[in-house]
Amino acid sequence: MVDSSKLANEINIGSAPEGLDANFLIDIFESSNCDIIHVARDDIRLELLKSALKFFKPGLNLRVIPAWDCSPYELITPKPLITSERISSLLNSVKVGNSHSIYLTTLNAASQYLPPKLVMKDACLEITLGKQINENKLKNRLIQFGYSKTATVSEPGDYSIRGGIIDIFSSGADGAVRLDLFGDVVDQLRRFDPRTQLTIKNLSQFDLLPISEVIMNQEAITEFRKNYRKIFGIKHGFDNLYSSISEGVKVQGIEQWLPLFYKNLDTIFDYFPKAKYVLDFNVKELHHSRWTKINEQYKARLPANKNKISESVYVPCEPDALYLSPQLFNSILESKTRYKLNISSIPNGFNSINLNGSVGKKFISERNSEDTNLFKSVFSFIKKSQKIGKQVIIAASSEGSRDRLIELFQDENGSNINKIDNFNDLPSDNNIINIGIWNLSDGFYNKNLLVISETDIFGERLIVNRKRKNKSKNVITDALSIELDDLVIHMDHGIGKFRGFELVKADNVAHECLILEYAENSRLFLPVENINLLSRYGQSNSILDKLGGVAWQKRKSRLKKNILDMSDSLIKIAAERQLKVVKKIDTDQIPGWVKFCEKFNYLETDDQIGAINAVIKDFGLGIPMDRLICGDVGFGKTEVAMRAAFLVAMSGMQVVVVTPTTLLSRQHFNTFVERFRDFPIKISQLSRFTKKTEASKVREEVKEGKIDILIGTHSILSDKTLFSDLGLLIIDEEQHFGVAHKEKLKSMRSDVHVLTLTATPIPRTLHLSLSGLKDLSIISTPPMERLAVRTYISQFDDITIRQALLREFYRGGQSFIVVPRIKDIYPIEDFLSNFVPELSFVVAHGRMNSDSLDKNMNDFYDRKFDILLATTIIESGLDIPTANTIIIHKADMFGLAQLYQLRGRVGRSKLRAYAYLTTSPRKSLTSNAYKRLRAIGGLKDLGAGFNLASQDLDLRGAGNLLGDAQSGHIREVGFELYHSLLNEAVLKMQDTTGSVNLEYDQEWNPQLNLGLPVLIPSEYVSDMSVRLELYKRLSNLSGKIELESFAAELIDRFGKLPKEINSLLSVVQIKALSKKMGINKIDISEKTISLELRENHQLCPEKLIKYINSDFKKIRVRNKRLLFEIGPKKNKEKIKELFVILRELRRLYLNS
Repeated sequence: MVDSSKLANEINIGSAPEGLDANFLIDIFESSNCDIIHVARDDIRLELLKSALKFFKPGLNLRVIPAWDCSPYELITPKPLITSERISSLLNSVKVGNSHSIYLTTLNAASQYLPPKLVMKDACLEITLGKQINENKLKNRLIQFGYSKTATVSEPGDYSIRGGIIDIFSSGADGAVRLDLFGDVVDQLRRFDPRTQLTIKNLSQFDLLPISEVIMNQEAITEFRKNYRKIFGIKHGFDNLYSSISEGVKVQGIEQWLPLFYKNLDTIFDYFPKAKYVLDFNVKELHHSRWTKINEQYKARLPANKNKISESVYVPCEPDALYLSPQLFNSILESKTRYKLNISSIPNGFNSINLNGSVGKKFISERNSEDTNLFKSVFSFIKKSQKIGKQVIIAASSEGSRDRLIELFQDENGSNINKIDNFNDLPSDNNIINIGIWNLSDGFYNKNLLVISETDIFGERLIVNRKRKNKSKNVITDALSIELDDLVIHMDHGIGKFRGFELVKADNVAHECLILEYAENSRLFLPVENINLLSRYGQSNSILDKLGGVAWQKRKSRLKKNILDMSDSLIKIAAERQLKVVKKIDTDQIPGWVKFCEKFNYLETDDQIGAINAVIKDFGLGIPMDRLICGDVGFGKTEVAMRAAFLVAMSGMQVVVVTPTTLLSRQHFNTFVERFRDFPIKISQLSRFTKKTEASKVREEVKEGKIDILIGTHSILSDKTLFSDLGLLIIDEEQHFGVAHKEKLKSMRSDVHVLTLTATPIPRTLHLSLSGLKDLSIISTPPMERLAVRTYISQFDDITIRQALLREFYRGGQSFIVVPRIKDIYPIEDFLSNFVPELSFVVAHGRMNSDSLDKNMNDFYDRKFDILLATTIIESGLDIPTANTIIIHKADMFGLAQLYQLRGRVGRSKLRAYAYLTTSPRKSLTSNAYKRLRAIGGLKDLGAGFNLASQDLDLRGAGNLLGDAQSGHIREVGFELYHSLLNEAVLKMQDTTGSVNLEYDQEWNPQLNLGLPVLIPSEYVSDMSVRLELYKRLSNLSGKIELESFAAELIDRFGKLPKEINSLLSVVQIKALSKKMGINKIDISEKTISLELRENHQLCPEKLIKYINSDFKKIRVRNKRLLFEIGPKKNKEKIKELFVILRELRRLYLNS
């Protein structure tokens, strides 16, 4: 018999489509004096409900308890952002006096055990402005709570200590917080932006929350050791898990042993005993299938530990120790008031309520019919609904798509459109069409309301994306900064090793210097204000130069000559292009242009539109275009190229598309054929797989002008291929072409339009763009439904990798496994054969003959295999939308650029993609390898490729379209120095006088003897790498406003400025002014200020003579030096006098 009292607690809710369920949730929340817990099917449903709740009731007390973003028994720690949100919500629930909230969670989260409530109650350290706090206690609590010490905080779980200033990126609502201690009193408490490190808001109080659900205090460690020995016994040999936790060190995936750390665990029902529960449709049925999978994954661990192929050790907790079985979950739930949601209608009864809602109309037939005006049909449907009294809301996914929809409806309806931010803005007049921002997948209606979603109108058509905060640049910059013992290059002395800082005193004035070690243990002390002479080498090892030797000077002078010659040719090519005349192309004169654009199945992103418009503008100038389109994989570069190809082909000229691989050529051919299907344009391809007879026929037709668009690999570059009237050259993935092929392309391009496509441009091409010699369009905006790749960093674990591969297979996809060396392929082949025998795999690496390699790659593309096991050869523009999981084995052996490029091979479709960066068990990572992995894991933003390309190009040297020597050049001097020399050379070539502005002369620095201390005190900024980064930034500043902004940031980050920093800022400003005017040396003595001018100084001679004569008693000239009599003064007054002199001299500047 079923207990009727338990049934009375369950109320069935019928006719509750997505969107309307949120309205119901608000109704029961407002009518109840308790918390409401909504258990969603998955995180997608949770996010949609969250969006709907915010739309219906802005300001609602709403919290989220997300599920871990890893599968059961995966050796992976959940993302800090996930953990922080979970802990913040759980702590809020146990706080005394907190107002009631709606808590959104998922089945996975609700059916998992949680840390004990009593532990959570004590797991909060309250920090209050003006109150005392013990710094050692705070440090210990941070370690126990799972925080990691870093130089600069950038994500949840980071903390840094700089004297009395402590930065913490907490798991609470306050985010990144800065404590400024005066002794043991909290003097200032501020929230700051981790991207800029600047203050956002002053706080009066801050709750420090754990960043992990395992709080590693001594009690928890003791409990773990006892339970581990009791359940798993004492292991013989090395047990990394037991040893690490015994020493208080956290390991990856520590949360999988949560039951061992506490005497007992609680459930979500323990945290919310008096709450009402709302269950998504089919939640109970889903729980049974999840429980089955949990048990399967547990059982898979047991034989794996006996028959190991890899070195990883994993002893799993039993399923019912960490997860609630369906029987237990339902039995606890039966005692709670609960509501079960149903989309369909249910019979009315004592325990049932119908919301009388229905899923809205899908405009499928109207959308697919070319004879039907879609918006006219939507508008007609809206008018019918309004006539029967319904209010109408159209749910747009973003600000940009809302503006677009308003434009489209205004074309049909005039001005009767109302922009709303939420449901409260709805006017009483139901004849108005209301458009708001609401992430809704399917529309719905009831008696009083009609909601049409963007998807209802456009189907899967994508709209311009939401804005994303771009943290990628900061992450990459941090990963590529100079560290102790890094190789560096001094402009005058060559390759040395950075050995730290040393304080040097001269005339009782402290001067901080960088210590550079050279061959034969010789040392150079470089004053910090001349740090601009130093650059990061980029290579991991090299022979150090001899201090004072001639080898470096020879290499540098040879390089400078080569760069000048190259720059000369670049300038000439650019000038020649300006003199060439080509046929102008006007889109208004091209038949079918509008129809071709409308065939694109997505709405263009803003960056795409910008790039397309730039190409159209170039075509209209009548001179050959040379444009670089730089954008991440899948961001729409190919569409820009196809529109350019359409315009040129329909103008009667030919187009050639050159790709580095046959597979990419084939992909482009299929894409172009499909896109150009309804237009009178003939497309053919040429590659090594094209039969000889067919290739001869294609070349003949190209020569006769019968083929409009030719797509292929370097086969196109053969002398046999002659064009009738070539108008456009499209080069895809330019970084992968060899030198000989680039020279051939160079000869083809003098009088044709050139469009270059790349995700990570090679150095010289990037410089051409940044120097203005090549036009640049950046596409950094991802399509709206493009999801960032979920990245995991862990030791190689057999079961985790097996599950990742099978998960991809069972959702109909394919996977990549990438290894750093060919010899690493063999153990992975054994692993796949033994551990994943269900899946087929194929191997690809650079030592295979080209026919075998192409065959294997094409077979994988044709889905004949489930896994591609390869070396980094898959970097070459491989576009396989079905491949959405990548395992990068021994990821610590790859560079940051390689990791980013490899991870970009997945995530090309709308499915969530997964990247596993694995390392060898028991192998300790180097500092640089750890930073690279942490950086790539932190790059959650889409579109970081351009930032990466512009900062990490010393990791690749693949040659360039305009020369054959760049690779060696960069290896000789490093990318940064190559960059500055090339920039200087281009400026010289562009300057008609043949000289270059002195401020760009990297090899010269003014000598300043000002009697001022030049340093950032180590007591003020103790971390050496942070201090070095600050010096580096200072070397690029010059203007007073920039320096004052820098000073404000220092005060914000590190506290009140010491007097040494004010002196340092003065020195930097004086140096910048001196360099600009050509002042070689400044000396301040007891009674005079001496300025020595360079031969090519930038002061007007006539104005200078007039200036000297205007006050000849105070100004004297001696041996090219200007002597200013100032009399005996304090040093501070002398510096003020010097600034007055420099300001006066600036008026004599040649360019003023």
